[in-house]
Amino acid sequence: MSMWAELHEQADVVEALLARLMAPGDAARALVGGHAGPVLGVGRGTSDNALRYAQYVWGQRLRLPVGLAIPSLHSRYGVAPRLDGTLAVGVSQSGRSPDLLAVLEDARRQGRPALAITNAPDSPLADVADAVVDLAAGPELAVAATKTYTAQLAAVAGLAAASDGATELAALPALVRAALARTDAAADAGAVVGDRDRCMVVGRGMHFATAHEWALKLQELTNLVAQAQSAADLRHGPIAAAEEGLLVLVVATAGAVFTDLHAAAEELRARGAHVVALTDDPSFPADAHLLVPSAPEWLAPIVAAPALQAFAHGAARARGLDPDRPRGLDKVTLTS
Repeated sequence: MSMWAELHEQADVVEALLARLMAPGDAARALVGGHAGPVLGVGRGTSDNALRYAQYVWGQRLRLPVGLAIPSLHSRYGVAPRLDGTLAVGVSQSGRSPDLLAVLEDARRQGRPALAITNAPDSPLADVADAVVDLAAGPELAVAATKTYTAQLAAVAGLAAASDGATELAALPALVRAALARTDAAADAGAVVGDRDRCMVVGRGMHFATAHEWALKLQELTNLVAQAQSAADLRHGPIAAAEEGLLVLVVATAGAVFTDLHAAAEELRARGAHVVALTDDPSFPADAHLLVPSAPEWLAPIVAAPALQAFAHGAARARGLDPDRPRGLDKVTLTS
C-alpha cells in the first residue's frame, strides 16, 4: 500500500484508538493517570517526535515532567541512570529496536513501571511493559510513517485526557477528516520546495513536535536538509541563517504561542526568507498558506499531521522522487 493511501486511513485509526483508550478501566490510562513523578520517554525518529508532543501535553494537562532518554547510555555505555520515581514510556511502531528495549528493561530492573505505545502488541517492547497501548493502525507498508505517527499522538492525547478533555477528543476524528479533505492542496503546495537543498522549519509549544516531524518527513522523502527550530531559539543564533530566498516553513495555529510565531514570520520575511505557513489563520504573515482546520491547541498537532505529510509527499513527487521508496531507508530500523 502507498503512503498516500495510508495517510488517508488516519481518521478511522484515530477514532478506533480513542474508543478503546477512553473505555473505563483501560490499564494504560490508569498507569499514567496514577503517576505523580517524572516520566522518561524513549523513541527514535517519528516516535521521538510523538514524545516531544507528550512533553507539552502531559506537562500542561497532567503536570508531569517528561524527559527524553539517551538510549546509548543503556545499550552502549552500560550505565542506567537512577530512575527513582520515574515512569518509563517506550514509543515504537515495531517495538523491536534493542536500544529502546534496553531503557525499559533497565527501568523494570529498578522496580519502575513501564508503558509501551506501539503498533506491535506482541513485540519485545510490549512484553516488558506493565501496560500497552496497541495503536492497532493496521499494517503500515510505506517507509514514511503516517497513520502510526498520528495514532501515537492520539494515544498521548488520550492518556492525558481527564473529563474536561473528553468532549474535545470526541470531536477529533471529524477534525482529522476535515484535514484529510485538504490534502490535495497540501500536496500541490509541496512543489515550492523545487530544487532547493535546505530549509528551516519553525514551531513552538505544542507544535514543536510538528516542526520536527515536518523536517523529518522532508529529509526522508525529498533528501532536503531540513532543520527544525523553536521560534524562541531563533534569536539565539539560527535566524542568522535566514537570507534572501531561504525556504522557511512555519507551524502556527491558535494558542498561547501564536503571537510569537507571528512575530518570527514577520522578521524572517523581512530578512528575505520565503515563508510557507501551516496555519488555521489565512491572514498569517506568509508568502503561502497551508490551511488546516482550527482545533483546540493541545490537539492541533494531530490535525496538522496529514497536511505536513501530504506536503512532503507532493514535494517528493515534484522533485521526481518516489515517496514510497525513500533513498536508502527501510521500514524497520533496529538501533542498538
